[in-house]
Amino acid sequence: MEFREKEIQALQRYLPQGTVHRVLEWIKLYNFSLKINKPRTSKLGDYRSPFNGREHRITVNANLNKYAFFVTLVHEIAHLVVWEKYKNKVKPHGNEWKREYALLMDEFLDQGILPKELEIGLKAYMTNPAASSCSDVNLYKLLKSFDENAHQILHLEDIPENSIFRLDNGRIFIKKDKLRKRFRCMEVKSRKMYLVSPLAEVQLVEQHQLNLNL
Repeated sequence: MEFREKEIQALQRYLPQGTVHRVLEWIKLYNFSLKINKPRTSKLGDYRSPFNGREHRITVNANLNKYAFFVTLVHEIAHLVVWEKYKNKVKPHGNEWKREYALLMDEFLDQGILPKELEIGLKAYMTNPAASSCSDVNLYKLLKSFDENAHQILHLEDIPENSIFRLDNGRIFIKKDKLRKRFRCMEVKSRKMYLVSPLAEVQLVEQHQLNLNL
C-alpha cells in the first residue's frame, strides 16, 4: 500500500521509527480520523465511535514522547476494533479489549522496532493491560523514562515521607503515609488531607522557602 509523503512525515513526528506505515494502514483499514490533541491532564488519548454519519475518531495528546504516543494510540485503536466487533455489548476495558490490544501490540514485539526494555515492559503489561497506562506504575515510569527531561522528573513515590513538595498546579503539600495505592498528603495552605498518586510529578520545596511554622 502506497502512502503520500506528507502522511508519513506527519506521523513521523510522533511515532517511533518502524511503526508509521502500519499505523497508516490501520487508519485506512478502519477509516478513522486521528487528531493530535493539546495536552490534557485527565487522559492521554480517547476513542469515539461513529455517530451522525461521522467516522471513528481517535485523539492522542501532542506532548507525549514517541513511545508513550505509540502505546496510547494502539490502546485507542483496540477500542475501535472492539466496537467494530461488538458495538456496545462488552465492557470498555473488558477481556475483549485486552485481547485486541495484545494482538495489535504483538505485531511490533520481537521485531527490533522498540527498545528492548520497553518490549520487556510491554510483554509484562499485556498479560493484563489496565484501563490506562498511567494506572500501571511500572509501564508509566518506563514510558516517562523516554522523555527528553526524564532525568529531571521527580515522582511523589521517590521522595521521603514528610517532604514538602509542589504540584504542577502550584499547590504545596507535605507527604505522609501510604494508603493502598496512594499517599496521604497534607496541603500546606488548607491543612486538609488528600490522596495523591505515587506517580504525580513533584518539585521539592525547602521549608525555609515557605516561611511557615510546619
